[in-house]
Amino acid sequence: MKKLFAALILTAIALTGCSGGTSVTEDVNVQGFAKVIEDPAIVIIDVRTPEEFAQGYIAGSLNIDVANANFVSEVAKLDKTQTYAVYCRSGNRSTVATAEMEKLGFTSLYNMTGGAIDWVQAGFPLVSP
Repeated sequence: MKKLFAALILTAIALTGCSGGTSVTEDVNVQGFAKVIEDPAIVIIDVRTPEEFAQGYIAGSLNIDVANANFVSEVAKLDKTQTYAVYCRSGNRSTVATAEMEKLGFTSLYNMTGGAIDWVQAGFPLVSP
């Protein structure tokens, strides 16, 4: 019985992706995201496709497409101790991206829950290349 319990605990820990189940990603709404990126030390990552990015992005954003096969290798090159603010179109892909980044050992992440759609609806600007 003790072995079964220990196995269940270890499985639960493994499924959370980190010990204790605590996340290093903070989900923030558009207003929270705008406040976070006021800090020039925060790196903004847009995980949409290059085509979506070309239609308009948050000023200062890096484009690393989460759907691209090289996403993990691209983000693995980044400083894992840096703070990153991640967004996509609606908040779905950025959630996937931050989960992958957590697995790689990133320690400070913000995920914009409403994505670029909510960003624009709230009156915040997107810039074009």
